[in-house]
Amino acid sequence: MKKNRNLLALLIGAGLGITASGIPQTALSASSGYTQTKYPIVLTHGMLGFDNILGIDYWYGIPSALRKDGATVYVTHVSQLNTSEARGEELLEQVEEIAAISGKGKVNLIGHSHGGPTIRYLAAIRPDLVASVTSVGSPHKGSATADFLRKVPKDSAGEAILAGITNGLGALINFLSGSRTTTPQNALGSLESLNSVGAAAFNAKYPQGIPASACGEGAYQVNGVRYYSWGGTSPLTNLLDPSDILLGATSLTFKEANDGLVGRCSSHMGKVIRDDYRMNHLDEVNQTFGLTSLFETDPVSVYRQHANRLKNEGL
Repeated sequence: MKKNRNLLALLIGAGLGITASGIPQTALSASSGYTQTKYPIVLTHGMLGFDNILGIDYWYGIPSALRKDGATVYVTHVSQLNTSEARGEELLEQVEEIAAISGKGKVNLIGHSHGGPTIRYLAAIRPDLVASVTSVGSPHKGSATADFLRKVPKDSAGEAILAGITNGLGALINFLSGSRTTTPQNALGSLESLNSVGAAAFNAKYPQGIPASACGEGAYQVNGVRYYSWGGTSPLTNLLDPSDILLGATSLTFKEANDGLVGRCSSHMGKVIRDDYRMNHLDEVNQTFGLTSLFETDPVSVYRQHANRLKNEGL
């Protein structure tokens, strides 16, 4: 699969919720075994996400850091824009291949942003393939930004124009990533999946790990699958990072603490590791170029710690 993609796509994706894509990559030799999980770690990107564009890694420095200490890591590639179910079906094909190639039979899924609902769908329909599900900055109960965009009248000329432009961006990102396949782009499908109404409908069909209360925790384990989540609440974290301007603007659509695109409580699923990291939506994947808060744990370290957590849980 793949690992990276470009800055233009990254900044565009930031405004709508990104995550990475790619092709399977085997682990490098282990040095300490700290991140050496039993099952492979599979990273899944969100809306307008990418894996590798012009040598830029979406999950900036994360796969290599995990592999260095023993993890086997795969970076998957699904549609930049589509419904959670459609993206989940695309992911299923890749996970089936990974499970077979690795010989482990199961994987540990980690999804950022829209990647969270995407991996939840897969775990719900094929729990036999999944050891754990971890969402990072995912809008499980919808995003206020998506609700704001949904105010554009349905079937209007404005909606058609916005959808056309966004679909074009998704297709461009897919092309620049060097993907071997052309994935379908469905901007309106993404919007309906990520707003609060669409998220509620999705949760009714696939409730695994979703909290029953407004801001609580969900079931830690369902059908043999462990569920974890974490997120940030600081849209502005580094003056040198140009993406902070965009996330600062989108944060104005919220009435609660948020990372610029996802509210604190909406990020909750399963066992909540932490919901108030001093991180924005891009910091959660160590972007842009590692320009994150100097007053918070390095995002790469958070992923390493989680891999160790999975290892200690026998996953």
